[in-house]
Amino acid sequence: MEATVIEQRKDTRSQLAWPISVWLPEASRFFNGSSINISKGGAYLEVPMTTPVRPGHEIELNFPRTAALAKQKGSYARIKTGKVVRVDREKMLEEARIGLAVQFL
Repeated sequence: MEATVIEQRKDTRSQLAWPISVWLPEASRFFNGSSINISKGGAYLEVPMTTPVRPGHEIELNFPRTAALAKQKGSYARIKTGKVVRVDREKMLEEARIGLAVQFL
């Protein structure tokens, strides 16, 4: 018997592998990872297996910019806040990474 997955996304996701830093207030530190895909309303990320994150945590995402883009935009990073809606611990075990589904706030 197969489980049925219900799609809850409202916005189209674009594949985007970009380095990120995740600030987790509960741990009082940053964890480096990367984005897998992103949309207007959220993102799917991968972070180290040791990141102590759970659904419901509010996090800050830091998307660094290249020097040329930073000069154009006036800052070296795009910072977004989000809420973790899902943590996929089993999906990337062989890579010592976990997946995070994040809804932007």
